[in-house]
Amino acid sequence: VQLVESGGGSVQTGGSLTLSCTASGIIDSTYCMGWFRQAPGRPREEVALINEDGRTKYGASVKGRFTISQESAERILYLRMDSLKPEDSAMYYCAAEVGSGLCLTLPVSLYNYAGQGTQVTVSS
Repeated sequence: VQLVESGGGSVQTGGSLTLSCTASGIIDSTYCMGWFRQAPGRPREEVALINEDGRTKYGASVKGRFTISQESAERILYLRMDSLKPEDSAMYYCAAEVGSGLCLTLPVSLYNYAGQGTQVTVSS
């Protein structure tokens, strides 16, 4: 499984960005995909996840501002980020857990596949 993120960049406070993650090699019909982030000197933080049925979960700090979605057939994952704040600045990683019926309960940062990350910087 390969995951490739794109869409990161720099934006001012209150702005928006949409991240994309293209997955290849996922042939199992049971999966979760999601995003976690990490800023320098800070622990990994769960952002959002979605499963094959479209069920979603969000981290408390992004709920109501971020929206996760997917194009299931194309295995493309999106993260729409609105009302961005400086504290949202981090490296954002796409991750996938394949073949597990428990992925909704697992931290995204522990999923068995992850991409290289894309940087998001929010300036005040």
